[in-house]
Amino acid sequence: MSEVDYSKYIRREVAEQPAEQDDVAVRRDVVGEDVTIDEAAAMAEARDGGLIATARRLFGGDKVLWVIIIVLMTISVLVVYSSTAKMAYMPSSSNSTSEFLHSQLWLLAGCALIMFVVHRINSHHFRRVAYGVFIVALGMSLAVHFVGTSTNGAARWINIAGFQFQPSEMLKVALVMYLARVLADRQSKIQTLLIVPSLKFWTWFKNEKQRRIWREGGWLIFFPIVASCLVVFPSHTSSAIILFVLSLVMLFIGRVTWVEISRIVLWAVVGATLVGLMGLGRSHTAGGRIDTWVDVWFDDRTTIDVKDLSDTERSMIAINNGGILGRGAGQSAVRVEMTHPESDYAFAFFVEEYGFVFAMILVALYVWIFYRAIDIFRMCPRKFPSMMSLGLALLITGQALLHIMVTINILPETGQPLPLISRGGSSLLFTCIALGMILSVSRQNIENSYKEEA
Repeated sequence: MSEVDYSKYIRREVAEQPAEQDDVAVRRDVVGEDVTIDEAAAMAEARDGGLIATARRLFGGDKVLWVIIIVLMTISVLVVYSSTAKMAYMPSSSNSTSEFLHSQLWLLAGCALIMFVVHRINSHHFRRVAYGVFIVALGMSLAVHFVGTSTNGAARWINIAGFQFQPSEMLKVALVMYLARVLADRQSKIQTLLIVPSLKFWTWFKNEKQRRIWREGGWLIFFPIVASCLVVFPSHTSSAIILFVLSLVMLFIGRVTWVEISRIVLWAVVGATLVGLMGLGRSHTAGGRIDTWVDVWFDDRTTIDVKDLSDTERSMIAINNGGILGRGAGQSAVRVEMTHPESDYAFAFFVEEYGFVFAMILVALYVWIFYRAIDIFRMCPRKFPSMMSLGLALLITGQALLHIMVTINILPETGQPLPLISRGGSSLLFTCIALGMILSVSRQNIENSYKEEA
């Protein structure tokens, strides 16, 4: 008899298997739906990525340039805090070094905020206001001779709402904007455009060619350059020279012919000769500085007492004291002897405390600004923003190199601050505005957000 399998007739309770933990709903999302652990992780990643993306949208443009700006501003805090010790301990001073530091920090914060706002503005707005900004800057630079504040016989500052303001710093940026606009509008005929009239001024209104020159380019290009230099020259010769050289660079960037550029140089040579012969403006001061510059190169100055040395010679002593690694933060010895270690000779002061190695890094940062601007210039598909960004970068880098060359006596004393580092509101403000404009062009290059030029 065969066996019967009764197992199939027996009912068994099979325990229900638990679901895999990875698929269990772990929380209720804000939208009211159950989400899994994997979905929650994805949402968190998207949320964090959104914050980063928002930061990137807010701080647009060249990231390397942002880093350079932050580093230079940090150096400014170190330089101003240490160099103003001389000012703080003067009997006539009512401020401490901490108060000078707080003032610089607030100034840096305010200028950084302005730079951030400017870099969010599209460049076609700069193009629209270029003419107006230039006229205002030119007018204020002229007005400073009548209502401005004079120091050492030079009227350079004008008071606005209780703040001292130096219009020549504004004019440097405004002239770049103006020339970028004018030259961008005339690129189709720039190779045949005549902008410089003849030195024979008595033929300007009689000769048809001279009248055409004034109509086509004289009033719009040549005259603004001359006017800019003339309004600044009586009180600040070095700024007038910077404006002139900056104008030549802008003409070169704008593809103006070498013949026209050489004619402007000829005008400058004739004008400088007349100014020197007639002793106009601060030509006597400039002549004295040139004489001192020559004496340092060719005369024996080792027997002269320190108190009788020029500021440039003291700056060279400071650089020599710095050596390779510097004397250390706050250990400068020459700052007491220098007139303006926090502004006119900030580089020499920095070298004395931080040494030659860090000084070369500082120089590299300024040169790096120019090279970043070249990339921005090449990437930009529009004429005005490309010329404006490169011109402003040349202004910043060129002024920094000018400041450095003065401190080591390659050039005569000029009194130009070190951009972003020297103590001084006007220079810092318009340097930040210029950097904001450069970052604006870089941001638009990345976002491809240009509007069609008229």
